[in-house]
Amino acid sequence: MTPADGRRLALPRFGLGCAPIGDLYHEVDPDVAAATVHAAVDGGATLIDTAPLYGDGLSERRVGRALATVDRARFQLSTKVGWQIAEGAEPRHAFGRDDVLRSLEGSMERLGVDRFDVVHVHDPEDHLDEAVRHAVPALLRLRDEGVVGAVGAGMNHSAPLAELVRRTDLDVVLIAGRYTLLEQPALAGLLPLCAERGVGVIAAGVFNSGLLADPRPGAPYHYHPVPDDVLRRALALDDVCARYGVPLRAAAQQFPFGHPAVVSVVVGAASPQEVTGNLELAGQPIPAAMWAELREAHLLDPAVPVP
Repeated sequence: MTPADGRRLALPRFGLGCAPIGDLYHEVDPDVAAATVHAAVDGGATLIDTAPLYGDGLSERRVGRALATVDRARFQLSTKVGWQIAEGAEPRHAFGRDDVLRSLEGSMERLGVDRFDVVHVHDPEDHLDEAVRHAVPALLRLRDEGVVGAVGAGMNHSAPLAELVRRTDLDVVLIAGRYTLLEQPALAGLLPLCAERGVGVIAAGVFNSGLLADPRPGAPYHYHPVPDDVLRRALALDDVCARYGVPLRAAAQQFPFGHPAVVSVVVGAASPQEVTGNLELAGQPIPAAMWAELREAHLLDPAVPVP
């Protein structure tokens, strides 16, 4: 992201999504969780993205433990507000000013920090007016005070993110699963708007919950078993990539950078081996002919920019 007014951050090209080390899919050994974060920082995926919702604070506690031994200048830390968590209670949405402040105080305690590089409003699609009136202004004030480096919003839906960009002074947005090799609904409105306004886009969920990491019957797609028609499309993408000797995971990680608004790609991992493997694939050369064949096969729209 090019800083437009001296306050916006230049973000790392790759980051680590820390929902998996909050036991999202399975229990992760605490030492493995710490090693996963260290592997990301050492490998250059230095945007560390977590949230209170991930494991009801478990992800943040594990990230904080891992980063306690790492020079603060070596990474950028991102968390989120908008969910109230309490032991023994179901998480609930909370977008008021005081909710935001309490949430960040809890995150600071769990992570062992006194500032954040990025804070996102987390999944406010059903509470946009409250986010516009209360949550975002609270974060903007903290940005002005230097507690927060950049203010963003993160969702699985591109249209409400675009509305927040239009109505507030966001620095960055995180779009999960809506700008991927498999599907690109964010291309229609969100990405052009962000490019016009100088708002950086972080692409997350680039494997569509795991489908593009391992396309097979029953693979997860938006946290549910993949439908047959979506699986057929994923397998067709895999077939074209394979003809060029390109792993599907490599194409999935590199694809979002074709759009000029995309500044970072965040990939979740639950082990240091996953981090290392993903970063190796993220740097694998991909021939232009492969992207062209994906278009010819109608697996990519001609209007979709490619790297």
